[in-house]
Amino acid sequence: MADHRKSNASLRLNRAVASTGVMSRRQADDAISRGRVKVNGLVVKEFNFIVNPDKDRLSVDNEPLNFKKKMYIALYKPKGVVATRSDELGRKNVIDLLPQTLSHLKPVGRLDRDSEGLLILSNDGDVAYRLTHPSKTVWKKYQVTVRGVPENFVFNDLAEGVELEDGMTQPAIVSDIHERGDRTAFCISICEGRNRQIRRMCEHVGHPVIRLVRVAIGRLQLKPMGPGEWRYLSPKEIEWCCQL
Repeated sequence: MADHRKSNASLRLNRAVASTGVMSRRQADDAISRGRVKVNGLVVKEFNFIVNPDKDRLSVDNEPLNFKKKMYIALYKPKGVVATRSDELGRKNVIDLLPQTLSHLKPVGRLDRDSEGLLILSNDGDVAYRLTHPSKTVWKKYQVTVRGVPENFVFNDLAEGVELEDGMTQPAIVSDIHERGDRTAFCISICEGRNRQIRRMCEHVGHPVIRLVRVAIGRLQLKPMGPGEWRYLSPKEIEWCCQL
């Protein structure tokens, strides 16, 4: 059985399983609790059991897990591209924008087809969990353009939370408000990840979205990339992004 003494390479079992990229942290927790995960040939049901990926042999359903090199990509998703690895309707997806050597990466979080901006792709299930799970607080900042000129109380409502069909939204941060004729641009930051949340929030207060661009995830900025451009992220960039 694995040595419980921690080293620089040591990980909790659920994080180690997720880091192989075969499943998310939540799925890893479920697999461990069901006795599907083995360490050096023995079933372990403790999420916090310490393993060393360099020395210990992990398996799920008796299939060995291989620790792949972790990769992180920041992509400017253009409008009209779906944030999935494939699409049953044959629409262009984010993987189509990357080299074939990166086709194994998965989008982290949501960004609907009509929206654009910063999207992270990775094969690190643990990072995906840390960036998207509701228990985590990672702020995402968006530049929004809406129809009309909202009254001040509308922005206060957006900041304090509005009642949607799936419940009250959490407090948001609204800033940089600019009127542009018959439309208004502003920034809004949220730490939730509901489907089409900002669009639904703006629709709820009577000002439909014309354009929506995600410009930051934590401290990770979209600039200076343009639509369709991508770049590698370092583990350091990912780490300070997750910590916010």
